[in-house]
Amino acid sequence: MRSVRARAAIGATLVVAVALVAAGLAVLLVLRDNLIGQADLQAEVAAREVAGQLALDTRYEDLDLDDAEDHPVQVTDEEGRVVFVSKGLQAVSGTRSPGVSPVPSASVGATASPDDDDDDDDDDGDDGGRPARGEVSSDDPDLSDGTATVDGKHADYRFAAVEATTSAGITLTVHAGAPLAPEQEAVDTVRGAMLTGLPVLLAVVAGVTWLVTRRALRPVEGIRRQMAAITASEDLARRVPEPDSRDEIAALARTTNETLTVLEASVERQRRFVADASHELRSPIASLRTQLEVAEAHPELLDLPGAVADTVRLQALAADLLLLARLDAGEKPGAARLEVGALVREEVPQRAGDRIPVTVEVAEDAAYEVNGSRGQLARVVGNLLDNAQRHAEGFVAVSVAADGRGVRVEVRDDGAGVPEDERERIFERFVRLDDARSRDDGGAGLGLAIARDVAARHGGTLTVHRAPEGGAAFRLWLPRAE
Repeated sequence: MRSVRARAAIGATLVVAVALVAAGLAVLLVLRDNLIGQADLQAEVAAREVAGQLALDTRYEDLDLDDAEDHPVQVTDEEGRVVFVSKGLQAVSGTRSPGVSPVPSASVGATASPDDDDDDDDDDGDDGGRPARGEVSSDDPDLSDGTATVDGKHADYRFAAVEATTSAGITLTVHAGAPLAPEQEAVDTVRGAMLTGLPVLLAVVAGVTWLVTRRALRPVEGIRRQMAAITASEDLARRVPEPDSRDEIAALARTTNETLTVLEASVERQRRFVADASHELRSPIASLRTQLEVAEAHPELLDLPGAVADTVRLQALAADLLLLARLDAGEKPGAARLEVGALVREEVPQRAGDRIPVTVEVAEDAAYEVNGSRGQLARVVGNLLDNAQRHAEGFVAVSVAADGRGVRVEVRDDGAGVPEDERERIFERFVRLDDARSRDDGGAGLGLAIARDVAARHGGTLTVHRAPEGGAAFRLWLPRAE
């Protein structure tokens, strides 16, 4: 039962079994009702035929009962006495009376005497309410189940009761039966066929479901084996096989390969990150150690400003690495509402070490509110201004304006700008386009990467374009607060 194939086969078999049993019962019920309806019609026809003869005052011994063996007849009077039974009828049940011995009667079933005819003529048609001739009731017959023994053969019958009135005004009830043996035989035959064919059909359904499910799940087993091999080998460059079908399993394989691609890129990026971080940390640490060793041996040669600069650079690099680690771990920004224009106006004056004054272009009466972390967004603005200060020749500006359903923060400079084919690469970690610059002047190459990651986690974007002043224009777009 732990196998998907087994559960699918058992489930399909149970569903088909329930459906077939329900359908079989419905077929048997409909068949039985139809056959019983035919028996009712035969019984009614036989009863009305005898009733019609009695309405014509046919004597009992002259009744035409050619099929008495198949349609036994019993006639009773108004008091329920049996006045006539068909030939060979030895026992009956399900009619008005169980008797099969007729009560002698000279008036019932006999043609009226000539004296009675004369009396009728003298009365000028006034017969005291007695009909001039007999009639058969047009009402629906009373139908009932019963049994009868005819010539020693006992069987089930369907009886129809029809009333007939003779010309003498006597009401008789004719009970005629139709055998139910054909109906029972037909129902038994159909039921037997269903009971025989049902297990065979269920076995076929179970087998076909098993085979189809096994064939459908065969690619899943291939995917599982390949994933197990990838896990064992730790080789994320391998991919699972993709079937040619366009079903859910093919979609699963494609999604799995896409996940492996993203995972491989993430692991590779993590490896590069560790390697680059180690490389970036090695230089200032080695420089600081050298300066301390020289100072220990020759105190008069201590380069205190250089040691402080290396320590500050190490501190900044450690802070950047810590922030990147938190971002990679999925840290979400806060949901505080803040005004971007006020944030820019507060951050720019605090930058006392800038070599070029920063021009702030923010409308005083405008409100540019977003949801997010004030510290992270301030870090983004600071990183963009630091980048502009390193490359500008004499102009740096930051502006805040509305942009559709969001807020645009733009930092421009008049430097050399960013080549168009490098405008995405500069957002990668530890990337420097100006190799001629020293590491101290050019930074570690993490500022723009951190800025883009923070923008993405705030639901925004960070792109670079050409500024009107000729340099680079970094545009940070953030969605407005609802």
